[in-house]
Amino acid sequence: MSETSSSAALPPVLERSLNKNGTNGAHARGHIGNPEHTALLEEYYEQWKIDPELVDPMWRSFFEGFELGVQTLPSKSAKGAAPAASSTGKPVVPEGDTASRLKQARVYNLFFAYRILGHRIANLDPLGFNKTTFPDLDIENFRFTEADLDTVFDSGSLAGGGERTLREILALLKETYCGNVGVEYMHMQIFPERRWLRDRLETTHCKPSYGNAKKKRILNNLLRAEGFESFLHTRFVGQKRFSLEGGETLIPMLDAIIEASPQHGVSQVVMGMAHRGRLSVLCNILGKDYKFLLDAFADNYVPQQVQGDGDVKYHLGFDSVQTTSSGEQVGISLAPNPSHLETVDPVVQGKARAYQRLLNDTTERRKVLPILIHGDAAFAGQGVVYETLNMSQLEGYRTGGTLHIVINNQIGFTTLPQDSRSTVYCTSMAKGLGIPVFHVNGDDPLSAVFVTELALEYRQRFQRDVVIDLVCYRRHGHNEGDEPNFTQPTLYGEIQRHDLISAIYLKELIKSGDITEAEAQDYIKKFEDRLSAALTESKLTVKDIVPAIRKPLSTPELLTNTVETSVPEATITRVGTALVTIPATHKVNAKIQKVLDGRRAMIEGKQPLDWAMAEALAFGTLVDQNHPVRLSGQDSRRGTFSHRHSTVYDVETRERYIPLKHISENQATFCVYNSPLSEYAVLGFDYGYSLDYPKVLVLWEAQFGDFANGAQIMIDQYLVSAEAKWGITSNIVMLLPHGYDGQGPEHSSARLERFLQACAEDNIIVANITTPANFFHLLRRQALNPIRKPLVVMTPKGLLRDKRCVSALADLSAGRFEEILPDLARPKAPKRLVLSTGKIYYDLDDQRKAANDTNTTLVRIEQIYPLHEQKLLSIVGDPKQYDQIVWCQEESQNMGAWHFIEPRLRKLFGREIAYAGRDASSSPAVGALSIHKLEQKDVVHQAYSVTA
Repeated sequence: MSETSSSAALPPVLERSLNKNGTNGAHARGHIGNPEHTALLEEYYEQWKIDPELVDPMWRSFFEGFELGVQTLPSKSAKGAAPAASSTGKPVVPEGDTASRLKQARVYNLFFAYRILGHRIANLDPLGFNKTTFPDLDIENFRFTEADLDTVFDSGSLAGGGERTLREILALLKETYCGNVGVEYMHMQIFPERRWLRDRLETTHCKPSYGNAKKKRILNNLLRAEGFESFLHTRFVGQKRFSLEGGETLIPMLDAIIEASPQHGVSQVVMGMAHRGRLSVLCNILGKDYKFLLDAFADNYVPQQVQGDGDVKYHLGFDSVQTTSSGEQVGISLAPNPSHLETVDPVVQGKARAYQRLLNDTTERRKVLPILIHGDAAFAGQGVVYETLNMSQLEGYRTGGTLHIVINNQIGFTTLPQDSRSTVYCTSMAKGLGIPVFHVNGDDPLSAVFVTELALEYRQRFQRDVVIDLVCYRRHGHNEGDEPNFTQPTLYGEIQRHDLISAIYLKELIKSGDITEAEAQDYIKKFEDRLSAALTESKLTVKDIVPAIRKPLSTPELLTNTVETSVPEATITRVGTALVTIPATHKVNAKIQKVLDGRRAMIEGKQPLDWAMAEALAFGTLVDQNHPVRLSGQDSRRGTFSHRHSTVYDVETRERYIPLKHISENQATFCVYNSPLSEYAVLGFDYGYSLDYPKVLVLWEAQFGDFANGAQIMIDQYLVSAEAKWGITSNIVMLLPHGYDGQGPEHSSARLERFLQACAEDNIIVANITTPANFFHLLRRQALNPIRKPLVVMTPKGLLRDKRCVSALADLSAGRFEEILPDLARPKAPKRLVLSTGKIYYDLDDQRKAANDTNTTLVRIEQIYPLHEQKLLSIVGDPKQYDQIVWCQEESQNMGAWHFIEPRLRKLFGREIAYAGRDASSSPAVGALSIHKLEQKDVVHQAYSVTA
């Protein structure tokens, strides 16, 4: 298509899109790229420019859809031809001249290009390594020449619009999009959000306008951050602290968030961050006493707040309430974190969601603000970051948007960006979720505070995530004992020559008359004196401390404390009836109705209880007692094995009805969510939720037990060790389908052995339950027990519908959770004792019945850890009465409970224990059902024949 053809008056970006994609227009579909129809399209376009009401609504919407790209929305008051000259006398684009109108269209395209690509030539790198030119933005690419610079064009919506020369337009675009701030927002597919950001950026030109007091506050925050790091660096030479030096602008950014929070309705901030800068954030933002921080640097320091192993100082969390300059208070909670990068991200999201529930902020979610501070290499490289971002708008996990700040040191340990990511920016993954990204030069604290406040306003307005990429550097190595010159001599040569951020900023303030050098030095001196006084006090405190071996965590009452878990029969009946009652207007699937009818028979005592009904009754009685329940996991509403059906869908409308939400008038909340296809982040989220809302019974369910492998970092770093490291407790429940049913290696084992290997100091509870009633009591004990421990349950698959795995309704209104289940058919004079856990018991019992065996006692260990040794001894009796004591398990010998339980049983009984089970193997199970059956038969045979 030639330049002078009629359709060339279309903005090039619109023209290219139409030629490539066609349109949905009824009488032009599939033909827009055809020259025969260009005149028709041009006619519609010209009419729309004159007055949108002149064109069909479909075409009106079509042209307006490109409004943000071409910026040419017409105004009814602008009908008719444009004047030949502007008020300045400079030439303007004649309205009727096709070639000139094409130039105007190219100006619109220029706007579009700068909005998309201006960040590529922004001055982002404090060290000056960034590009200053980008050929795609050269005016020659838009077919302009130097001669066009003084031609006047319509500037659309740019900075308020109006007539401007091309030179002025370019200056505005460069000032807005190519200064010390670079913004990526044109990928956002929600037009109101894009327009809002565009208007805020272009009306301010990304230049803040702050008064003297605010400028001084920013300086003082910088001086405090730099002084803090310098003090530690000189007083504690070589000690690891993961300093913020080079990225101290983070402190005034966070201070700006806290200061602005009350005016935006934020009363609670929940934060997560890695090591770098944590000590500075703890003291300079959360207000941790400098003296207490300095205590941790002493050689003989012993943490008093943790009665376990403790952790290094740059992993610890802290809670505080800070008062803003306006006198309003903001709560701040910084979550502790492990060394595994970004693992804290979903934990913070769960904590924030819990706070929102506590503050009744579950609709707008504006009162609680999650903040995550990332490293550049970790943000790009750790998959849990994307998993967490992906949850941000999901029903069961949204928190109203998170403010992400990336401390972009432009290096990861010793690895440069070109070796650590395949994208231009470390933040590029955020664009896939339509998240705006602000890049800002870390040496420009004014601009950094400006984009931070803009990001906060965006989050509060639209309840969506936003990312700030603070481009800075790392003055030392990965830690203070690391030598960066070994691998990056040129980079660190430039860093060593680079001025402090405060020095650069102070020069600007002195030049503008906002402060004097003497005022700044006075502030520095007072802050140094404050730190010196804190150090003196610290030395007096810790000099006489004698390091002692840490006190082990011990909760013996976990075994002896009886929690009342039974429920009156009348309550069971009332709750059960509510569980099977669906509104008459709700059209239920016939198969689901059959399930409900079966459950009604259970409540009426006509059928025994199965696993799913016992679980539902546990949940129902808890919410009836005002104990909230939250369950999430892949396919958890229905249940992976189509057993739960907690949510009943109308077959015509798919309207949801959740019986557990309709137990009683004043019941607690019940929430059940199908999670995204993620284990790592979702388990972290639910764990975080359980920390700050302890009254809730929080359950995470794996689709298959072995899928917990994908969350192993979360299990290792939080669930099993957080109490010992940080003194924080959780009562989260992990439901892990487990059992050998001939379904192959990936769907058999929940890796019971891995959990048992992590058991120590009564840190978690591990159970493998065999009856619905015991599961009912276990769940209720977990919710009602004042002692908070994570609970790991090996839940069944095949037993869900097994007629052998049932309980009587009366078992729920009597009794309690039984850690050890005795043999109800115990022989009078048994010769063989077979101990087991989980579903293998039913196969063992079938064999005993088939063989009419009167010599074998079968005892089930329902709670494997902590092992209730006294109860086990009382059930077993004198171990000497047995010729053989056997441990039988389905799992391979190197898996399951064998290696954990054998030494404990041997010590408890004072004799050798025989093993009955599969041989050791590298894979959890075989892949063929026929082989599985043969193996299973052999395992049962061993239990009745093996000798120690």
